[in-house]
Amino acid sequence: MYILGIESSCDETAASVSLDGVNILSSVVSTQIEEHKKYGGVVPEIASRRHCENILDVVDEAIRKSGLTLEDMDAVAVTHAPGLIGALLVGVNFAKGLCLASGKPLVPVHHLTGHIASNYIAHHDLKPPYLCLVASGGHSHIVEVLDYTKFRIIGRTRDDAAGECFDKCARALGFPYPGGVYIDKASADGNPDTYPLPHPKVAGSEYDFSFSGLKTAVINKVHNAQQKGENICCNDMAASVQKTISEILVVKTIAAAKAYGYKKIALAGGVSANSGVRNALSKACAENGFEVFMPPRELCGDNGAMIACQGYFNFINGIRADSSLNAAATLSIEKPL
Repeated sequence: MYILGIESSCDETAASVSLDGVNILSSVVSTQIEEHKKYGGVVPEIASRRHCENILDVVDEAIRKSGLTLEDMDAVAVTHAPGLIGALLVGVNFAKGLCLASGKPLVPVHHLTGHIASNYIAHHDLKPPYLCLVASGGHSHIVEVLDYTKFRIIGRTRDDAAGECFDKCARALGFPYPGGVYIDKASADGNPDTYPLPHPKVAGSEYDFSFSGLKTAVINKVHNAQQKGENICCNDMAASVQKTISEILVVKTIAAAKAYGYKKIALAGGVSANSGVRNALSKACAENGFEVFMPPRELCGDNGAMIACQGYFNFINGIRADSSLNAAATLSIEKPL
């Protein structure tokens, strides 16, 4: 079964063709990072305009590289939520037009379920149920993957997401956008114990995250040092930030796995490319006798392959949409539409 997947939730215009979900025949990503870098973050209006300009060529290239034609597709899957509303609308409306013209079924895909599905591409032996830590610029969730299309949230961020915390801390240290990758690189030459940082907790919610206080603590340390004419070692602070975020994410995930009886843990989302998070989770799983699954770094960021993969599972489980499908800036992973 051939599925065309389309992704446009933020600043990557992406498309992919999959065979039976896990076999990727093509994957094309057009990124806008260099354009948004000068603004220090994604500008929604610019992102939407670039999606409009790029989506036809990206989809056309993905189909061409697969060696197939649009007529060969069994369905078209598209990210409809969550994300930047203008960016999402470009992908959703393009997919709706494509399905209207070709007569192909339209399959809606929740962005976070797509990130989770990236693990199926890399690990064909991974099957639900299992626990997944989904961490990105806009999301930090601990999710029970009960089935390929059924999810339950155990924990979530109450304020900032892990990826946002990485980026804001990086900005305070003078690193360009997107800052997470620069934190990761700098931390390799730093001492993670130089700057003690807080591990915020959410009262009464054992598995929920809070990164706002950590972000503020780092910014305050950097600004106070600057005001006093003191030097902050960027490498040491980067290493301290990475260690702290990794510990917060992993400690809560391992605790949730023990409480809910899971022996398989997966990692997904843009932050899953971070070496500190990957190493910390791998070590913790090994110490507790858990299996761990992580996507390769090329599948950690937004891409069409993960949407095509999850689109396949949605399609075979009867999840469809018609021309009334709309984009949604926010939507729980527990809801199919």
